[in-house]
Amino acid sequence: MLPKSAENGIFLARNSAGLRFAKGSPIKLEKSDIRVLRALQLDGRISNQDLAAHVGLSPSSCWRRVRELEAAGIITGYRATIDPEACGLGFHALVQVELNRHAAEPLGSFGDMVAAHDEVLDCYATTGDADYHLRVVCRSKEAYFAFLEDVLFRLPVVSKVRTNLILTETKRHGTLAFDMAAT
Repeated sequence: MLPKSAENGIFLARNSAGLRFAKGSPIKLEKSDIRVLRALQLDGRISNQDLAAHVGLSPSSCWRRVRELEAAGIITGYRATIDPEACGLGFHALVQVELNRHAAEPLGSFGDMVAAHDEVLDCYATTGDADYHLRVVCRSKEAYFAFLEDVLFRLPVVSKVRTNLILTETKRHGTLAFDMAAT
């Protein structure tokens, strides 16, 4: 049974067997789903009871919606936000990496390196001058230099690296603006 259509689109199909949705297709959410997601983005540790009261649902209905959003792959996890500097990791950089080849094997070695090194927090394949952008955190510029020399520069597939130091964070861990998705 499908929920009634609302102003912002088509909804998740719900039935007794669970969720059904087209993988890879954007899912348009009910207004109550968006309220749940907004609240969870701000406080992933909120109790189901408090979340339900905040978004105007019964606790059982709220619990069911959260589980459905998890099953659909919309909610992909919950985690603590940690201050790197408070943990002694004060060197932050955005690193642009250009590759000299784009064959599957060299890309695999680059991907293996990214996966194997905790200094790399995020990695994005991009358009433009760089093939990849990395967000790297280390304890010092010396540790970062060692990462460059011992890891990144030793990969034959890497042709150029540009480092941009992060001086201050203006915005970190923003929340998704669901109204931007509605067209």
